[in-house]
Amino acid sequence: MKKIRSISSFLMALFLIVSVVSGCSGSISTNHTADSFTAAAETDPVLEVHFIDVGQGDSTLIKSGDSCMLIDAGDNSKGTLLQNYLQKQGIHKLDYLVLTHPDSDHIGGADVIVTKFEIDNIFMSNYTKDNRTYDHLIQAIKYKNYQYSTPAVGSIYQLGNATVTILAPNTTYSDPNNASIALLIQNGDHRFLFTGDAETEAENDILANGLSIQADVYKVGHHGSKTSTSEEFFEAVSPAYAVISCAADNSYGHPHAQTLDTLRMNGVKVFRTDEDGTMIAASDGTNLSFDIPASETWRPGEPTGTISAPAANSIELIYVLNSKTKKFHKPTCSYLPAADRVDSDLSRNEIIASGYEACKKCNP
Repeated sequence: MKKIRSISSFLMALFLIVSVVSGCSGSISTNHTADSFTAAAETDPVLEVHFIDVGQGDSTLIKSGDSCMLIDAGDNSKGTLLQNYLQKQGIHKLDYLVLTHPDSDHIGGADVIVTKFEIDNIFMSNYTKDNRTYDHLIQAIKYKNYQYSTPAVGSIYQLGNATVTILAPNTTYSDPNNASIALLIQNGDHRFLFTGDAETEAENDILANGLSIQADVYKVGHHGSKTSTSEEFFEAVSPAYAVISCAADNSYGHPHAQTLDTLRMNGVKVFRTDEDGTMIAASDGTNLSFDIPASETWRPGEPTGTISAPAANSIELIYVLNSKTKKFHKPTCSYLPAADRVDSDLSRNEIIASGYEACKKCNP
């Protein structure tokens, strides 16, 4: 395995101290062309990327000079945790809040962040939901008189001296995961890729748009699910490091063995919040380091054993979803939809995490 390029412990400590004292505010909030960043790229400050442990969810803080971006905000129970984490970092203002898509494990704590912090720009997916979590977020945005938008693919924004390029969503999707905002952050020689929960369909659209997605650090899509990180997409990214955000012993089996095998066979150093909690990557544009060693377990979240997988075309019906009302039912419910029906073998928790609410008639 390749030896991790590291910044000396002295410099790493100095970077963290300086950034805590400086706080985050005052970045340019409008988008630019790549040429406008030539001068800024000549003197790259330290970029810190905090992969925050929010259990089975996502939240990442990026700091560059006096500028800050928060990508996602965990589930509904993590708002205060994130507020405290940001305040301990000396942050009182965010230049960007990016909510990749409206699943509750990505936007659940965002209403607290919106309420407690000044925010210059809020970016949200073009996919909306009709549930309490999403409504609480919208109400918080209205309460603070903020506006939100979906950034255009190809737009470039400045974050301190780093640049942020928007890669997705490239169209509208019927699934919230594929509607995730994807972005690439570049600081000097180093590039960090974030794709939310984008799955193979959206990954293919990112590949088709012609923008470069090669990255040194890949925030692994969809918590390490096998529905993301397709072979072609991974080859285009070609990362040296990968970060997986998930909870220990989560009900989804994340990270899946297929994804870990892809990373291991290609010599990628993997960092996991389920094993090591919050971690920080630091880049000065030339040197890149993490504050913890890479994982060596390669342990998947999936249960092990000799149980045979079901046939590819078989579905064990557990619930019936109404894609219009966002309710789910028992198969025996008298209120089953005649139209907009989706038969699902997902677990109850997975369906709720996808934005559906239980039918009050059959109480599934």
